Amino acid sequence: MTHTAHSYTGAHHRFWEIDVLRTIAIVMMITFHTLYLLNYFGIHDTGVPASYGFWRWFPRLTGGTFIFVAGLSLTITYSRAERTSGFMLRGLKIFGYGMAITLITWLISRTGYVRFGILHFFGIAFILAPFFTRFRFINLILGIALMIAGIYILEERILVDFPWLLWFGLIPRGFWTMDYWPLLPWFGLFLVGMFCGKLLYPQGNRRFNIHEFKDPVTFALTFPGRHPLVIYLAQWPAIIGFLLILFPGNVLPYFPF
Repeated sequence: MTHTAHSYTGAHHRFWEIDVLRTIAIVMMITFHTLYLLNYFGIHDTGVPASYGFWRWFPRLTGGTFIFVAGLSLTITYSRAERTSGFMLRGLKIFGYGMAITLITWLISRTGYVRFGILHFFGIAFILAPFFTRFRFINLILGIALMIAGIYILEERILVDFPWLLWFGLIPRGFWTMDYWPLLPWFGLFLVGMFCGKLLYPQGNRRFNIHEFKDPVTFALTFPGRHPLVIYLAQWPAIIGFLLILFPGNVLPYFPF
């Protein structure tokens, strides 16, 4: 097997560079969530979350990386399978996990519980994605337009008096939540990822030459990136459980059971 861009075209072949990028995002995610929970439970003032500066943009960069890579990877999967039903079923499954997160966070915080978090977003994104798999430059143009519109709404703090379009990106007055990833601007980034997937990995193959690493170090670096959903779900009980053991007096009062 030669180490070229088109050296392997099997349906189950994974690209190590994509998995490594996910692994980096996972490390960033766990770091941020640990600092967030330390602050939330009153264990240590970490300054997270923040309304400005580094810690304002860090979670956006982290989530944005996941979203971009998800859009990119979807086009690779579609080009190999050439069917869209799997995406919709996966979207419904992920959205269901999101609703479970909604219930759990509602038990912890009746005011700041998650109503449209990252899992809700991915659920809807995967359901919508089949309608855009046929496009290429349209995804780029539409994606940029959605990002600009969403950033404008968020940065200009455009507020409404109703909650019905919260999922879309229109925030009601007085709204606060632990996690919020509306379609505007983030579905735009998802579409840009889909465009880049078709551009860089046409027909599910690399368009560029890169060394195909097979060593244990690369395997270790790519392993988390191959299981992002499992790690996302497992991190919460793991981090909270660890903090509960170390700081029970801080954590227990937040649980009503």
